[in-house]
Amino acid sequence: MANTINVALIGLGDVASALVQGVSNYKKNPDKIIGLLPEITQYSVNDINFVVGFEVNSNKIGKDMSEAIFAEPNCNMKLYPPEFLNAPILRGPILDGLDSNIKDIVPVSNGEEAVSVSKEMKDRLVDVAVILLPTGAHKAVKFYAMAALEAGACVICGMPSHVAKNPEIVKKAEELKLPLIGDDVKSQIGATIIHRSLANLFPMRGAILDRTIQLDWGGCSDFLNLLTPQADGKLVYEEGKRQSKTESVVAKLQNKDTVECQISAVDYIPFLKNQKEAYMRLEGRIFGGAPVRVDITMFVQDGNNSAGIIADCIRISKIARDRKIGGILSSACSFFMKHPPEQLEDYIAKKHLVEFIEGNRER
Repeated sequence: MANTINVALIGLGDVASALVQGVSNYKKNPDKIIGLLPEITQYSVNDINFVVGFEVNSNKIGKDMSEAIFAEPNCNMKLYPPEFLNAPILRGPILDGLDSNIKDIVPVSNGEEAVSVSKEMKDRLVDVAVILLPTGAHKAVKFYAMAALEAGACVICGMPSHVAKNPEIVKKAEELKLPLIGDDVKSQIGATIIHRSLANLFPMRGAILDRTIQLDWGGCSDFLNLLTPQADGKLVYEEGKRQSKTESVVAKLQNKDTVECQISAVDYIPFLKNQKEAYMRLEGRIFGGAPVRVDITMFVQDGNNSAGIIADCIRISKIARDRKIGGILSSACSFFMKHPPEQLEDYIAKKHLVEFIEGNRER
């Protein structure tokens, strides 16, 4: 069993920037590692080896990954600039990733041909492909997932497009004995996991949750993308993201079909850069029908909030690949993702994940 995990990043945005910076820092400073699951002992962050990236942004194509992660419109904090990684950023096909407001801030060169994604991954012996494309790029997500599987790589889908819920992709992964983790990464300490935990607190304590709202805003390109109007008048946010977040929050409530739940991306505020801010309100009833209301506001660096989860997913994927497990890794999906094939309470999902890591659960 080789210790190195060769990783391809598909989309070099702010999450990729935080991930590459963090891994590079931890390799130099192993005594400072925080934000990773200690239960994963088979592989360390030191085993993660970035070998290639795929982009359509001409500011990033042709650069080494160590440089490309700081190219505009990326705005994640520059905390740990990595040394040269020998991981080139190659031109991927322009599919539906720019069908939004971000086309105004992402320069492209339409005259140049895309590389053969599957061949490039195969030539570089990619073990794990991580998809971090803009929300709404459903065709591109499917293309890259299938290309990665054809190249013999595991797939992690960190955005709200169907990979773990796409029967065609799942079937191919099962046939090739390659694992899938998806869909839509659940941030480490993010609005969704906090909102979900508070929502589940109500029935656990014998209270009733009647209505709840979550409002998000930030300054990264993802918010600019999410607020793009579609031909039908709906925002990109409506196409998967709202469903993913709403389902994650209310999935385990007994009254999930009647609780009023509104989750919205409110605005793109450029000067916030990669800081995401969120407001949550939960209203319900306690003993005697008396009202109770909880209000909470949070602030977080959005890229870093997902990067640690992705680093854990990379290591879990390699464990599954070593065991020749193909298809959906249900325990990892339920614990790490907002929109998994099976929604579980978080403590149950974590228990299942630890059992998988220890070899006491198949997937």
